[in-house]
Amino acid sequence: MSGKSKASWGRIAELSLPTLSVVAFVVLWEVIVRWRGIAPIFLPAPSSIATTLWDMILNGTMEYHVGVTVLRIFAGFLVAAVTGIALGMLMGMSRIVARVADIWIAALYPLPKISLIPLLIIWLGTGEAYRIVISAITAFFPIVMSTYSGIRQADRGLIKAAKDLGANTRQIQFKVVIPAAMPSILSGLQLGMGVTIILIVAAEMIGGSSQSGMGYLLINSGQVMETEKVFASLVVLAVLGAVIIKLQQWGDRKIAPWAETEDR
Repeated sequence: MSGKSKASWGRIAELSLPTLSVVAFVVLWEVIVRWRGIAPIFLPAPSSIATTLWDMILNGTMEYHVGVTVLRIFAGFLVAAVTGIALGMLMGMSRIVARVADIWIAALYPLPKISLIPLLIIWLGTGEAYRIVISAITAFFPIVMSTYSGIRQADRGLIKAAKDLGANTRQIQFKVVIPAAMPSILSGLQLGMGVTIILIVAAEMIGGSSQSGMGYLLINSGQVMETEKVFASLVVLAVLGAVIIKLQQWGDRKIAPWAETEDR
């Protein structure tokens, strides 16, 4: 076999191995459940989960809860992205703003944000507002810190070269500093999106007046022992998270193609 053929087979194996590993896991799961006669309430077979998921899609239950959760995710993330990037840039461009904001970020960033849910329910009630606010607060900190770090670490040589060529402060900020900080900003947005998804689902599980969303579907299915629905919801959540993150990475490459990272 030629070296080129070996490389082609190696590439095919590299691409197919992740899918094959998932298929093998599902087949093994199905065989063990059937062979050992495990009760569906403890561990349903993948075929039962797929049937339940298909039924939920046909009657519209899954689409409704996924749609509600997606709207909440993007509402909280948008608030965090706008405010986090704005404050991070202000901190990076102004030492006074950085000094004032730094003590607040140092104090509030380590605080487990999920612990704020009871307080936010008291202040905002159990409607949509508290879910969006808790997710926005959680995503805000990685975004603002990544933006600030990116602005501060902009290449001093490029800034000096721009000054030597006669660029004014505004031109340096928008043509040199912000593009140089873009990889850090995009990384912060990815981290922010991840925590937004987690906190929105957690907030839906903890409580609220609107009985909707993937978190509510999960906790409600668990309370009535509908294990197939629990697994179906987890599968959809995993796929939803992966799709959102992959779409975000695709968008990042379009916005800033120079911001290549090791995992791309």
